[in-house]
Amino acid sequence: MDRRVTLTVKGAEKRDAGRGVARLPESARRALSVLSGDTVVIEGERPTVSKVWPAGGEEGIIRIDADTRANAGVNIGEAVTVSQISVAEADEVFVELPVAADEDLAEAVAADLRDRPLQAGEEVRLERPGVRATVAETTPDGTVRVTDRTTVRLRESATNSAPAGGETGGGGSPQESTPPEPAADATYEDIGGLDEELEQVREMIELPLSEPELFRKLGIEPPSGVLLYGPPGTGKTLIAEAVANEVDAGFEVIDGPEIVSKYKGESEEKLRETFERAVERSPAVVFIDEIDSIAAARDAEADMENRVVAQLLTLMDGLESNERVIVIGATNRVDVVDPALRRGGRFDREIEIGVPDEAGRREILDVHARGMPLADEVDLDDLAARTYGFVGADIHSLSTEAAMRALRDREDREELTVRRADFEAAMAAVDPSAMREYVAETPDVSFEDVGGLAEPKQALTEAVEWPLAYGPLFEATNTEPPSGVLLYGPPGTGKTLLARALAGESDVNFVSVAGPELLDKYVGESEKAVREVFDRARQAAPAIVFFDEIDAIAGVRGDSSEATERVVSQLLTELDGLTENPNLVVLAATNRRESLDPALLRPGRLESHVEVPDPDRKARREILAVHARGKPFADDVDLDALADDTVGLSGAQLESLLRTASMRAIRELATDIGPAEAVEQADEICIRENHVAAALDGVRE
Repeated sequence: MDRRVTLTVKGAEKRDAGRGVARLPESARRALSVLSGDTVVIEGERPTVSKVWPAGGEEGIIRIDADTRANAGVNIGEAVTVSQISVAEADEVFVELPVAADEDLAEAVAADLRDRPLQAGEEVRLERPGVRATVAETTPDGTVRVTDRTTVRLRESATNSAPAGGETGGGGSPQESTPPEPAADATYEDIGGLDEELEQVREMIELPLSEPELFRKLGIEPPSGVLLYGPPGTGKTLIAEAVANEVDAGFEVIDGPEIVSKYKGESEEKLRETFERAVERSPAVVFIDEIDSIAAARDAEADMENRVVAQLLTLMDGLESNERVIVIGATNRVDVVDPALRRGGRFDREIEIGVPDEAGRREILDVHARGMPLADEVDLDDLAARTYGFVGADIHSLSTEAAMRALRDREDREELTVRRADFEAAMAAVDPSAMREYVAETPDVSFEDVGGLAEPKQALTEAVEWPLAYGPLFEATNTEPPSGVLLYGPPGTGKTLLARALAGESDVNFVSVAGPELLDKYVGESEKAVREVFDRARQAAPAIVFFDEIDAIAGVRGDSSEATERVVSQLLTELDGLTENPNLVVLAATNRRESLDPALLRPGRLESHVEVPDPDRKARREILAVHARGKPFADDVDLDALADDTVGLSGAQLESLLRTASMRAIRELATDIGPAEAVEQADEICIRENHVAAALDGVRE
């Protein structure tokens, strides 16, 4: 009995790409009487074969990768017929590659194809050579499975081995060589964490390219362009390449800065040539990367840029629906793009490609780790949870760094595996790109490094750590966590250190901004700097934004300069917007709370006020113990007595006291010996009570 089911095609899971797998729901497997590991025929325009794996609860869906879709001649959303087929073990498989073959490559290809069902004529993507290959023939004929006993033979494809000089035409003269066409080899399975954005791009591009007549039936013009915007490294270019590849469209790339020329008219000519090639290759996608570099808002002094923008407007307006050409622009500075491009009929839709959340990061890790020999101890879920603020490019760098460390540390290169320690070392070496402008390093201090201040520590833990760690409890009680915390107290009491320690304890991104740094003499620049700080923090959430010396930029309005008043207004606006992002907390520090604008201190803004006072006797003893770690004190130094003698000193003064005592001990020894002897006598140095007493007298003065 010939059993068949009809299913709708969806993209494969990221980890399945390139493995010849078809995930079927239980109802379909039962209807076909197949088990996991069996082989099925998938028929669209053409038949292809794939190995069955179980899917979740998606009824009526089959998940297959780009290679399988191409072999079956179907796109996502189309229907295929699936049926069971018997499979024989392959004796020989001949594979054509676009690169020269050798023995090592043959072993890698055999390993990639092992346990996969194949038919002659199918294309497969090979992970290790990094190329697409064609199954030329199999022995026996029909559907076969590659096993350990199968001989895999490689040969270079005829198109790749053609003479470099080109063929001769009918008249005997060499035909003119044409420049190589840009190839888009990415697939939907290479894009992680952007399912919703990818769906929006697909609906704007696939239908206009494949079925423009549907738009004519509706009496509307198909979209002519899509503008992708978002931080660098989020996958804008990859999306454009994948869409062009999946719809089998030509792909023309314009790298914004590369078309700029010093000769008048040459930049516009390059644009025209690119659009002409796209029309010739239609259906086609014209991808303009870094479009802000050639299409910024026009002004009277930028003559060349004005001409390029005008030419681009003309070319986009001149595209007819029957030419089936779509323009995709990409930028991380969408606000500077000329407004004339950002209207209907040109870039019809603007789609934000943002920083991925935890689930998105997990998908991206799947993409980059699927060809990597991971040790069992590697937990990708844990890595996804810890890589706050990482974009796709950062995760790629993280995976590459981990692999390089595995390569560097292993003597036996035949048994290479990437271990957890390799990823830990890579985490220390790779920072999220959204944070590099504001953070030189992740805070490496914790509450243990802060002496005393038990009540401020607890208040900060409840206001900042608990909403991140106990989110479900806040949801269950319908409670909004504090959006902002103000640390106030005398200078030197540890407000800045507390903020850094909190970031270290919370293991979240830490954006530190010194208040005076935001002030600028040009109108509007200070407010812009405030907006950029919050934009970066939102991209890297969960994050703490710390404003040190906030009184420098947020004084009482009416008593302050006009620039400061505008900054306060911008701060109020940003703080009011924090309710939409519970993973973002603002922390501010000041020793002049009374000078702050009252509007900042009301509930919903900097609503939690935490006093950081001068330390009491117990706190002074704890602070002295923290700063005494590792110091060679003599037996006559009594930290308990010192805590009694330092009434009124702040934490910063106590640190200075012990540092000064250390310097006195160094000075005493250094005046009697030379640098060479210092190495030998370093173990003999000792900080005595007289050094501490002299330092205390100096601090009190």
